[in-house]
Amino acid sequence: MMGDSHLSSLIRLSIGGKKFCTTIDTLTRREPDSMLAAMFSGRHTLCQDSEKGHVFVDRDGKHFRHILNWLRDGVVPTLTDAEYSELGREAEYYQLLGLIDGISSVLNKRKEEEESHAELTRTDIIKCIQSERVRFRGVNLSGLDLSKLDLSFVDFSFACLKNVFFSRANLQCAKFRDVDAEGSIFHNATLRECEFTGANLRGALLAGANLQSANLQDACLIDCSFCGADLRSAHLQTADLTDANLEGANLEGANLKGAKLSNANLKGANLQRAYLRHVNLRDTHLEGAKLDGANLLGAIR
Repeated sequence: MMGDSHLSSLIRLSIGGKKFCTTIDTLTRREPDSMLAAMFSGRHTLCQDSEKGHVFVDRDGKHFRHILNWLRDGVVPTLTDAEYSELGREAEYYQLLGLIDGISSVLNKRKEEEESHAELTRTDIIKCIQSERVRFRGVNLSGLDLSKLDLSFVDFSFACLKNVFFSRANLQCAKFRDVDAEGSIFHNATLRECEFTGANLRGALLAGANLQSANLQDACLIDCSFCGADLRSAHLQTADLTDANLEGANLEGANLKGAKLSNANLKGANLQRAYLRHVNLRDTHLEGAKLDGANLLGAIR
């Protein structure tokens, strides 16, 4: 028969309605600075189902088994890039820094492997951009590291740019029409007046990027991160920003006519003079957002 101390260490969780059973040791040992460790440190009052004794956490439980397995074994699961993006969001919420680093390492290794399938190398790109007019239309450049390069005015239209690193690159006036750039990194890149019409940027990282007057009409921006990005006067008509993170972004004067903003995070964003007529904002997070002078005629709130 098990002792009382063993039974008391068992924890029953309900993550968005999905049930899990684990121990306090599992939740606190591997990531002692995480939110989960803090929750079960005994210092906080928990939301508990009085009948069944489950501690309720209002998050999607889809990937929580992977989180528990990480806390038990320290093993990062094998997932698709889209699933890693979802798991990464959960890891960020629970402040599991070790898991975040583990996911990053797996993705970096995958990108290195994918680079071998690209049609050109970084060196090839550098040679090409020394010429006057550069076009990489329809070329597969997936996984390449093109960070910090001057790629202004380059035409990447219809190219495969999955998981490409464009961090801190100068891409002013570059063309990305109908590209597949899922999971690409544009962190702190200069993208002023770029054309992204019809582009697939699902899960891309554009935090801190300069996208002033960029054209993102009809683009797939699902799950993208635009934290702190400069999107002043950007064209976002009919863009899909479902689950996108635009916290602290500057969207002053941006045109969001027909944009999808379901579960988008616009906390603290600057939406002054933005065009939001007839946009559905019911499921959009707008806490602390600046809406002075915004056109909200017919917007659903």
